[in-house]
Amino acid sequence: MRNPFLPECPMNQENHPKQLFAPPSQRDHYQGMLNAPVMLVEYGNYSCPQCKKVHQLIQAIQQHFDVGFPKKNWICVVFRHFVQNSTYPQAQKAAQAAAAAAAQGRFWQMHDMLFTHSQALGDGYLVEYADILGLDISQFLQDLSHRVHVDRINQDTESGLNSGVTSAPALFINGIRYRKSWSKEQLIAAIIAASH
Repeated sequence: MRNPFLPECPMNQENHPKQLFAPPSQRDHYQGMLNAPVMLVEYGNYSCPQCKKVHQLIQAIQQHFDVGFPKKNWICVVFRHFVQNSTYPQAQKAAQAAAAAAAQGRFWQMHDMLFTHSQALGDGYLVEYADILGLDISQFLQDLSHRVHVDRINQDTESGLNSGVTSAPALFINGIRYRKSWSKEQLIAAIIAASH
């Protein structure tokens, strides 16, 4: 399996460009404005250690642009679930917890909580996180037990597969797959280039 933190061969980048199959829309979980000059779409899951690192990287980049360019609204960040049950058995349940939180208007808070505690995603922990966030626990548990949001999660994963994603994390900048190194400097340079 390829290490997602190492850049792929440049020849592969040119011969196999991957574009985003489903453009960002109101159905997505997003931060920023959908008409921002730069759309950053991440496919990830909460059990994946590399996804946690990318989450932290994206947070640092958001802070960089918020501090350096506070009125520009340069970036819209979109998160889509890419669940691989065989590799990360708790990823599906964690995604359902995030979706259940989204139904109560707390997606991004649960999103951050799940990445912060990505080594503790058992059922009891998920309920604890929901309680900390002030969610309606009865509704949260009902959503999980009835698998209310599984179709939505599967749609995210399917859109990733249609965009050439085979594993998480995967990142698209303005619809084009980002394949360079996962460093703050290179990602900022790519975002600035994409904004012109």
